[in-house]
Amino acid sequence: MNVQIRIRILAAVDHSGDAVEHIVALDNDADPFAYSDSIAQADRVELHFPNFTDGRAFSQAYLIRRRLGFTGDLRATGEVLADQLIQMERTGFSSAVLNADVDPADAQRQLDRFAAFYQGDVVRAAPFRQSEK
Repeated sequence: MNVQIRIRILAAVDHSGDAVEHIVALDNDADPFAYSDSIAQADRVELHFPNFTDGRAFSQAYLIRRRLGFTGDLRATGEVLADQLIQMERTGFSSAVLNADVDPADAQRQLDRFAAFYQGDVVRAAPFRQSEK
């Protein structure tokens, strides 16, 4: 059965207080393969969205999850908008830091609008099927 794993939504204050041992932060133009050794040792990888129209971090997330096999926290930082959360989740992000002007409740409502997808993604196989009783 496909287990639904939801992205963790964080406010900036939660992000700064969420300390882990080894963090790798990549700019959105960095090649993840050049940092593969560091990523393999990381507890968290942070990918930066410099503005909402620049989606290169989506591709980085996919490569880090699928090609490099990273299983730790993959976090979106920068210009994170509520309407991007679903795509972030589907490309492999496990947490996202919202802009200060984004209400976490609004972001959660946006995320809850779609409980499942027929298509597969980075964390779930396709097609989505509910278990039969």
